[in-house]
Amino acid sequence: MEAVSGRAPAGQGHARLIGLVMGLFFAFGFCTVLVDTLIPKLKATFALNYAEVMLTQSCFFGAYFIVSLPASWLLGKIGYLQGVTVGLVLMAVGALLFTPAAHAGVYEGFLAALFILASGVTIVQVASNPLAATAGDPDKAPSRLTLAQAFNSLATTVGPLFGSAFILSKGLATPDAATLSPSALIAARQQQAQAVQGPFLAIAGALLVMAVVCWLVRGLAPRAAPADGQGRSGYGDLLRRPRLMLGTLSIFLYVGAEVSIGSAMVNYLMSPHALSAAPGKAGAMVSLYWGGAMVGRFIGFAVLRKVKPGYAVGVCACGALVLVLTSVAGQGLMAAAALLLVGLCNSIMFPTIFTLAIEGLGDRAAKASGMLGVAIVGGAAVPMLTGLVADRAGLTLGLLVPAACYVWIAIYGWLTGSGRVDRRSAQSPVSAAP
Repeated sequence: MEAVSGRAPAGQGHARLIGLVMGLFFAFGFCTVLVDTLIPKLKATFALNYAEVMLTQSCFFGAYFIVSLPASWLLGKIGYLQGVTVGLVLMAVGALLFTPAAHAGVYEGFLAALFILASGVTIVQVASNPLAATAGDPDKAPSRLTLAQAFNSLATTVGPLFGSAFILSKGLATPDAATLSPSALIAARQQQAQAVQGPFLAIAGALLVMAVVCWLVRGLAPRAAPADGQGRSGYGDLLRRPRLMLGTLSIFLYVGAEVSIGSAMVNYLMSPHALSAAPGKAGAMVSLYWGGAMVGRFIGFAVLRKVKPGYAVGVCACGALVLVLTSVAGQGLMAAAALLLVGLCNSIMFPTIFTLAIEGLGDRAAKASGMLGVAIVGGAAVPMLTGLVADRAGLTLGLLVPAACYVWIAIYGWLTGSGRVDRRSAQSPVSAAP
């Protein structure tokens, strides 16, 4: 193996780095999507309503809001792959904490474990996005990051099958708090919650192996911007970049919409409005939602080399909007199929919005990635709003919340595709090469 202090030739180094980044995207995608199969399990085990169970997503994606900017500072201090190593270890710690949470049979224990796991995911993702974007020809950054996101989607396709087999396969049971004694209720919840221990112990082991690999090859990564926040690399200049700030709003709404639909999918497919599916079958079908995103990203890898990224985002957002509205208005198989197909339209949105937002930032990409990482808190805020609407008007009408998010994303795609935010940004000192 190459010495840590050395550098591989540019082409070889880029190829090895891109391969490692693909693995990182798979790892944090797999951990993230398992929350979707945890939601129906925890909802039944602790007799939660939709707003209460969406606290899982609030804790998970709330970590992005708290950790993203410190993560970008950390990357500037110690380097990309060193930071990734820290993030992977933190993810492993969070996964290990599912065991004491299950033994205690306390919902708050799961929320704490999810927050720690998500804190590690945040660090890894803040590092992985600029690594994928900068490891090669800048003109091909959107397609390269879309390819990396395709491996993320591969994980989110496999993840629901894994979660369905190991978490939902024994069905859902809600202990009756009215008829059970306090001790019997705790015991029943412990029994139900133990289904999550084994899967997360295995995940923790795999994450620790990846942490060792990243540490050993840490010399492959380019340098991040200095962490002192002085001069041109400061956040003040980034805040004056319209494309970045509008992109930050778009990331907030996109992640909120994607997570809202993924979180509601199992319960939606189980509902009479859709398929009245059994829990195990509904959980497995969620892989079709994420599988659509995977297929779309592999297609997008080629398409984005020929089509303006902004226009591609706009078309996909309009498609997602039409599909969600079709699902709300329809019933049965049509309603289920339309919502599952939203994943195909989601496919290129995150990586393309991300690369559009950081275009021209050079070594300030780490700081911009931290800002965009904060916007992923949309995965905490929008699902909670969706849950509140679902509790009052029904889960079907709750889907109108993510539908509204796609309206702005379509507008952002048009603004960037038509150059309405490009020219002003290009004249800003911040967009000049350092």
